[in-house]
Amino acid sequence: MEFIRLPRFKRVPIVAPMQLEERDRQIIRLVHRHRFLRSSHIVALIGGSSQPLLRRLKLLYHHGYLERPRAQIQYYERGGSKSIAYGLGNKGGALLKQELGIAVHPDSWGEKNHVIGRVYLEHALLVSDIMMAIELACQKHGNIRLLYEDQLTLHSERQPFRWRVKIQNGWKLGVIPDRVFALEFPDASGTSQRAYFFLEADRGTMPVTRRNFSQTSFNRKLLAYEATWAQKIHQRNLGFHRFRVLTVTMSAARVKSLVDACSQLERGHGLFLFADRTILSGDMLSSTWQTGRPGETGSLLD
Repeated sequence: MEFIRLPRFKRVPIVAPMQLEERDRQIIRLVHRHRFLRSSHIVALIGGSSQPLLRRLKLLYHHGYLERPRAQIQYYERGGSKSIAYGLGNKGGALLKQELGIAVHPDSWGEKNHVIGRVYLEHALLVSDIMMAIELACQKHGNIRLLYEDQLTLHSERQPFRWRVKIQNGWKLGVIPDRVFALEFPDASGTSQRAYFFLEADRGTMPVTRRNFSQTSFNRKLLAYEATWAQKIHQRNLGFHRFRVLTVTMSAARVKSLVDACSQLERGHGLFLFADRTILSGDMLSSTWQTGRPGETGSLLD
């Protein structure tokens, strides 16, 4: 039992010894897959009593297997009690590469995760919040399986989730979804089906539209995904027969603005599903989402 309160964001030179267990390896793999996870995410996925697991996370941090980004330190200095966010540490990267056979470059993981900026971290944690809500909903339903990028069989092996697409007036735009995943489930006849999704976590910091098309906007993302579908890039590069784009944003007002922009597309409105972050507290698989047509709704398994 620990009697000395260890600092949250500074490793101590002397810490209680630990021997890695299978649960520790599972935690490290989870953090690597998601880039950043809150301690509450890890507790929900691993299961069991929370306090022993939180103490284990503390040891994994002080031994260098996990990192606690300093971008969250200001919240705790103000007396906050949010779950601590974890990224991969250098020793965690080395473990993945040497012991578990996962190809990562361990030397820079800890440093990058230690100094990551606040805006980047908040966006990454919103992505994790969404994916955790979907994964926990799949566990609740029991017959629906969530497949992450590394579990998908693809036609393209080199940066498959980054591509360029030509849109109106000859503009070429790069497309990098925040996450790519699939839901695998049985249909009415018992045949296994897959639904593929590109995720956009929108914190409302990007303008919806701009007069100058060369500047970033959410409307450019909509156009790029519409062109991806129209030009069948998803079929040619990824082997997906169809896909949908999920956008989770911060407020109902922002949802309305995004849907209004989406409704101006020439076609492809049904590709898009929108919701504000209150959807994360419910069952993501049975919840109602707003499509790209005002007043029209759908669900992830439609």
